[in-house]
Amino acid sequence: MIQAADFAKALHLTELSPSTKKEWDIRSADLNRPGMQLCGFYEYFAYERPQVIGKVEMTYLEELEPAERRARLRKYFSYDMPCVVCCRSMMPPRELLEEARARDIPVYLSNLLTTKFTFQAITYLNRCLAPRVTRHGVLVDVYGMGVLITGESGVGKSEAALELVKRGHQLVADDVVDICRISDDRLIGECPEMVRHFMEIRGIGIIDIKAMYGVGAVSVSKSIDLVMHLEKWVEGKEYDRLGLTEEYITILGVKVPHQLTPVRPGRNLAIIIEVAARDLSLKRMGYSAAHELDRRLNEMIMRKASEQD
Repeated sequence: MIQAADFAKALHLTELSPSTKKEWDIRSADLNRPGMQLCGFYEYFAYERPQVIGKVEMTYLEELEPAERRARLRKYFSYDMPCVVCCRSMMPPRELLEEARARDIPVYLSNLLTTKFTFQAITYLNRCLAPRVTRHGVLVDVYGMGVLITGESGVGKSEAALELVKRGHQLVADDVVDICRISDDRLIGECPEMVRHFMEIRGIGIIDIKAMYGVGAVSVSKSIDLVMHLEKWVEGKEYDRLGLTEEYITILGVKVPHQLTPVRPGRNLAIIIEVAARDLSLKRMGYSAAHELDRRLNEMIMRKASEQD
C-alpha cells in the first residue's frame, strides 16, 4: 500500500482536489498517461496506476467544448484510479476538478516537466514496492563499497564497525539491517529509523555514532556490495587462502559476493574489511590478484617445461 500523504510529500506535490483516501492499493511502479482514454479508447486502460497529465493531454482537453470535455472526463473518472497529477504547473479545467471530487479521487499539481516527474515518481514507487527482508548484521560504507558484516552474536561485528568509523568510514546500520531489492541486481540496506545511528558495544552500552563522531560518520542507506561473515576460528578447519574461487550468497534473489572470515585474537578485522573492499573494487575493474598469481605460476611452469625440452 502507498500512503497518499507520503507520495505527495516525497514528490513535492500541491493538492488541488482533496480526497478521503489515505492509502492506495498500487501493485506496479508504472504510471499512465491517459491520452488514448481522453480520446475515448478504453480497451486497455491501466486505471490502477497513478495518472499523469502532461502538456499534450492538457492541450487536448482545453480545445474541447465544455459539454464534450465534461462527458469525456466523467467517463474517465468512472474508473477507480489512485490519483491524477498535472505537470508543468498547469491548472486543470474546472470540469476535471469537479468530476474528481465527485468520485473522491485526489488531484495534484507538480511544477516539474512531465518526463522528470515520471522518472521521480517511478523511482519512488520502485523503492516503496521493492521486496524487503530484515537481516541481523552491521552495514558499513567502506571506500564506497557497502559491506554487510554478519556472524553470531558476540563475534565482534560492532567492534569492527566502530574501528572502521574511527578510520573514516561510515556506519549505515548496526544489529538490524532492512534490505530492499530496488532492481534485479541491486540491493539497498538501511537502518530502522528508531535505532538509526546507534550502536551497542558490550561493556559500554548504547552509543550515538552521529553525536560522537559527527554527521560524516553515518549514512542513511547504502548498496550491499559484499557480505563478510565472521566466525570464530576453528582449529584444523580449512579456510580459503588464495581466493581463486568466488563465493556468493543470494538475498532476495540477488547474488552478492560472500567471504568467510575467521576471527581470533590478534587479527585486525577493520584492516581486513578495508582490504576486502578494495579488492572487490579491483575485481570489478577486471583485476584479480589471485588469478594474476595463478597466471604467472602457469607461465613459469610452461617456460621451465619448454627449457627442459
